[in-house]
Amino acid sequence: MATFEPHKTALAPPEMAAPDTAAAPLGSSAATMVVLFADVAGSTKLYDALGDTQAKAMVDECIATMRTVVAQYGGRVIKTIGDEVMCVLPNADAGLLAATDMQTKIDALPEVSNTKRAIRVGFHFGPVIEEHNDVFGDTVNLAARMAGLAKGTQIMTTLATVQLMVPMLRASTRRIAALAVKGKGDNVEVCEVIWQAGEELTMATPSMTHAPRHIELVLRFGATQRSLQDSNSGIVLGRDVSCQMVVPDRMASRQHARVERRRDKFILTDQSTNGTYVVFDGEAEMVLRREEVMLRGSGRIALGHSVTDSPDETIYFEVKR
Repeated sequence: MATFEPHKTALAPPEMAAPDTAAAPLGSSAATMVVLFADVAGSTKLYDALGDTQAKAMVDECIATMRTVVAQYGGRVIKTIGDEVMCVLPNADAGLLAATDMQTKIDALPEVSNTKRAIRVGFHFGPVIEEHNDVFGDTVNLAARMAGLAKGTQIMTTLATVQLMVPMLRASTRRIAALAVKGKGDNVEVCEVIWQAGEELTMATPSMTHAPRHIELVLRFGATQRSLQDSNSGIVLGRDVSCQMVVPDRMASRQHARVERRRDKFILTDQSTNGTYVVFDGEAEMVLRREEVMLRGSGRIALGHSVTDSPDETIYFEVKR
């Protein structure tokens, strides 16, 4: 699936190569652990709706709750910035249990002015470099990416982390997709932790066992054509030369949108400043603003402006089954 940009958390470190644990910097040490990121989903709306004082009190209560949970599972908080927490835990089991307990406890907090709080969590187990009570390395980057994939009330982790858990805990996860991650040679299998009991989740789990059927998405921009065919394929659209489909449009963001396969569907997700415009053949134009849509049939995509404004800067798509 798609190379994707992570949620830009203030805690996420800059891109860096995987640490060489055999040559840690002077004054630092190498270790293997879970790195977990959690933040309050929709905190900006809380401040808009409730005002600074009340919203900050609600966020602070969430942070305090998450700190307590981390300590209960043998972990420690590395840092907090605003509504975000970065912490480490000793192993994969502790990571899942802490993430689940965080969600459960935040979900149980009382509403304030008819407003309910929610958090999103991402974690990954692997080697890190510890220095001055902070941690660095590829594990930190990947944990931040998992948090970026999660929505409010969701917990995301990697299949590699899930495989280290005891069978009982592994049973509470489900595979979501394989994503090509920028800077990594291999695709990363992503899993969701199921912590809420609900009919929709119970029904969704068995479907993961069925092999996705063959389906292909063809994208064309000028003389460039890209074909996405399997569950590991995806593409980033934008004007940056690092994108798989470069659109040199002044209205396009550097990494404007991404297309990724989720089982037997192709999902277009806007991550831009000016929005992504989509026209399905025979239908009215729609505008995505930090939203996503399933691509079906055929049509056109424009980055940052209407499809009709600059026909030469339009991406044509077709889904073939």
